[in-house]
Amino acid sequence: MASAPDTSKSFKLERHGGYLLRRINSTKVIAASSHLLFRASILATVVLILLFTLHYPPLLLSHSGADASSAAHSNHRSLLSSAVAYGGAAWEREVRRSATPRSPSGLTVLVTGAAGFVGTHCSLALKKRGDGVVGLDNFNSYYDPSLKRARQSLLSRHGVLVLDADINDTPLLTKLFDVVPFSHVLHLAAQAGVRYAMRNPQSYVASNVAGLVALFEIAAKHADPQPAVVWASSSSVYGLNTATPFSELHRTDRPASLYAATKKAGEAIAHTYNHIYGLSITGLRFFTVYGPWGRPDMAYFSFTNDIISGKPITLFRMQDGTAVQRDFTYIDDVVKGCLGALDTAKPSTGSGSKKRGPAQLRVYNLGNTSPVPVAKMVGILEELLGKKAKKNVVTLPQNGDVPYTHANVSLAEKDFGYRPTTDLATGLKKFVKWYVEYYGVKTGNNVHSKIKKMEEKEAEEEASA
Repeated sequence: MASAPDTSKSFKLERHGGYLLRRINSTKVIAASSHLLFRASILATVVLILLFTLHYPPLLLSHSGADASSAAHSNHRSLLSSAVAYGGAAWEREVRRSATPRSPSGLTVLVTGAAGFVGTHCSLALKKRGDGVVGLDNFNSYYDPSLKRARQSLLSRHGVLVLDADINDTPLLTKLFDVVPFSHVLHLAAQAGVRYAMRNPQSYVASNVAGLVALFEIAAKHADPQPAVVWASSSSVYGLNTATPFSELHRTDRPASLYAATKKAGEAIAHTYNHIYGLSITGLRFFTVYGPWGRPDMAYFSFTNDIISGKPITLFRMQDGTAVQRDFTYIDDVVKGCLGALDTAKPSTGSGSKKRGPAQLRVYNLGNTSPVPVAKMVGILEELLGKKAKKNVVTLPQNGDVPYTHANVSLAEKDFGYRPTTDLATGLKKFVKWYVEYYGVKTGNNVHSKIKKMEEKEAEEEASA
């Protein structure tokens, strides 16, 4: 062992003010202090970066229905975990297995928002007919995540893999397109809801604008071949338009809500990526979609829950007393429209960020073409549940809701045979049947028996027709 250095000449003791002070050699003090300070700075920087990574709520990851900071915190941690969890031979095999169609002519589809309402039904329909499907969802808490997890389990039982990740996770999207040459993307991931935008506006920018750009960037510049993209716009883009029924040729430059504005922005962004990069893009404007496995924030769903629980519901009317009406569209009809759009989507024309020629750009209404007063919808639910609703009728506030929606679907009918066939009473009956089974509702009026009798009556009427 080396002997200790001789420091006898490096300091001397002095008496000052009753205390012994050490005068240390200034050069060694500075050197030692600088070394310690450097190491301490490095350690503090690492700690701060770690704390920042785990706790800072970034703007572009705030998707949750809770407050914005807790939502962003949750989503950001999801993105961090995805970078570690995704990848490797086993993970790639699982992705390829889910993405492989049963026949050479089948589609290979990436479905974003796959654990959502429309995403689940479309993924099941695609897989059932033999297409390859890989899903992606961030499982945010805008509404009960356990319902989304239940949908994920349903999809898993049918052979559809749903990855727990966010569309703003560019490394993951890049990895997915490296592993699978997706022929199509069905982009349904979005922050939904009109009124919630007044409470958490940034979540709409993060999902509906930034998320859409993130997806288009990968599809346009990285994917080889470029996929054809079908994505969910909204009937909300018609905003303050008063011409009815709503046509794709009508004005959409007067949105009534931030949600509508982000969807309108999405349509403009789609035009840009189509024009510059040759992406084949189809936008679908959904009109009040409902049905089994639906969204709890939608009126028909929350009204069912409140009627069963004996809680009052709020019905809106216009300033002049007229009823608010919606073009309620059953989920099975919407799924047929989504698959029709996928099947008729032409290939993209770009490669390596370069456009080789004009690419397909379309937008379609997917509605039921039969507006119904919301009060009538409540009446159907009352009959199905055998229980009267406690109603509070108020004037429609200035919260972004519009008084009336009515879809003209002639363009979708012409281009891919879209024809809605489910009336509101039939669709709500199927929803209520699912609701009481899923939530294990115990009702004194025996809803199942009531629905069965209605179905038998309908069967008799069809047979005699």
